[in-house]
Amino acid sequence: MTSSEFAGSPDLPWRASSFCNNGSCVEVARLPNGGMAVRDNKLGDDSPVLRFTPREWESFVESVRSEIP
Repeated sequence: MTSSEFAGSPDLPWRASSFCNNGSCVEVARLPNGGMAVRDNKLGDDSPVLRFTPREWESFVESVRSEIP
């Protein structure tokens, strides 16, 4: 399960895709436990943050890859 927290994660090393050029993207940051955090870059530090455990993130990435032809 993921958890959502508001703000409170500005110190994470957030990054967006190099394909993000219109400001409507998500940003990701690696968490100390090996998991990942995701937020809306339009809202920046005010964005809710979704936190994924390493296994949840791995499962998410596998699912996305399986949908790409």
